[in-house]
Amino acid sequence: MSDLRVAVLGVGMMGGFHVEALSQRVRGATVTVINDFDRARATAIAASVGARVEDDPFAAIGAPDVDAVVIASPGPAHEKQVLACLDRGIPVLCEKPLTTDPDTALEVVRAEHRAGRRLVQLGFMRRFDPEYAAAKELIDSGDIGRVLLLHCTHRNMANGPHFDSAMMITDSVVHEVDVARFLLGEEITSVQVIKPTPTSAAPDGVFDPMMVIFRTESGVIVTVEIFVRAQIGYEVRTEVVGERGSTMFGLDQHGVTKIVSGDGGRWGGAVPPGFVERFATAYHHELQRWVDAARDGGIDGPGAWDGYAAVAVCAAGVQAVRTGEVVPVTLGSSELSRG
Repeated sequence: MSDLRVAVLGVGMMGGFHVEALSQRVRGATVTVINDFDRARATAIAASVGARVEDDPFAAIGAPDVDAVVIASPGPAHEKQVLACLDRGIPVLCEKPLTTDPDTALEVVRAEHRAGRRLVQLGFMRRFDPEYAAAKELIDSGDIGRVLLLHCTHRNMANGPHFDSAMMITDSVVHEVDVARFLLGEEITSVQVIKPTPTSAAPDGVFDPMMVIFRTESGVIVTVEIFVRAQIGYEVRTEVVGERGSTMFGLDQHGVTKIVSGDGGRWGGAVPPGFVERFATAYHHELQRWVDAARDGGIDGPGAWDGYAAVAVCAAGVQAVRTGEVVPVTLGSSELSRG
């Protein structure tokens, strides 16, 4: 089978990483087209992998030498770019967010539903991380019993003044939204945000850190500490608490598991400086599985409904930041979640 010919839209840090990975480490893919609003950057990256530059993202999507698309452009551009991929009937890997609001995200889900097959994959890479995958298997095995609580910690080293409280939800906590849905296999029904005393590193008016509390359909409580100016490094860890045991994972510690039967685990590791270093393996697995599926005309991972659900929960989270209230999450027809 010939290589999958990929157009990458947006070659900032994330898009540039994908170009390099697709060209150097992922089997069965060739980056043929690069698009970015910064033509000089696009030209330099294209030259490094033997691709060509296309100034119009929609021309890139429609190009005859393109079989699939990776979207790493700014969030406001995603809706129309994803819809263009659906119109052409080609697979697309879209970095979060799917779109910038729940209504347009639901329209993308409906458009894919009308297309009759799953073509839209969201870049929620944690699902492909070995520790998250192992935790999912443990939960599904029933060894720790019914899950009661999920505790998440998400800390970044630093962020600029533009990264306000709303962005902490939409750009950071969005990953915990997907983690909770992935691990628990159910939807989030409400969001609450509690604001401790902010760090002195936070700009005026920015609540950093925050505690975000989700409740799921079955009543599981999910707590998320989001702290994006923690100064130490990139710390992401999760603990799942069940009726008969628990599992904790993160910080490259390969999981620390305690169950009633007495099984133990190991403890150790280091704090990585950023998300690329922490989730390098997850990104590789994500891209390889997407390429393998896209070569057969499909996807292999979180889909359009997952992207929509994340947008809807984050919109409720932003409202919760502003109001201090418990905000319900309302989703569209569950029939659409089946693709």
